[in-house]
Amino acid sequence: MYKLVIMIGPLDNWAAFDEAWPQFLHEVESMPGLRREATSRVDSVLYGNAPVAFVHELFFDSLDDARVAMASPQGRAAGKLLQAMTRGQLTLYLADHKEDDLENILKFKAKIGQSAEDAQEIPE
Repeated sequence: MYKLVIMIGPLDNWAAFDEAWPQFLHEVESMPGLRREATSRVDSVLYGNAPVAFVHELFFDSLDDARVAMASPQGRAAGKLLQAMTRGQLTLYLADHKEDDLENILKFKAKIGQSAEDAQEIPE
């Protein structure tokens, strides 16, 4: 899975951004191949000095699907609107996305723990 990550820096006029946001979502959600999206408002930076206040992620099955979506009329319209909404205060990147759920992680940890215990047993 690939995602287009939109990182938006602090803006002078969040009201204008919020007003245009539904139109941006309309364009984005019409892009071909979009599987899901996620939005985060950054409330604190724990380390570093990257000026990010808002993150929006668009998920696609492949890098090619993401590129096709961005080149589509809806993708171009969304990009143009995003530039106007943010006055260029943004960073875009494409990322190969992997994720796991806690249930699977715990199964993996249990297997590793079992293997370690087995390795510590002293044969008779």
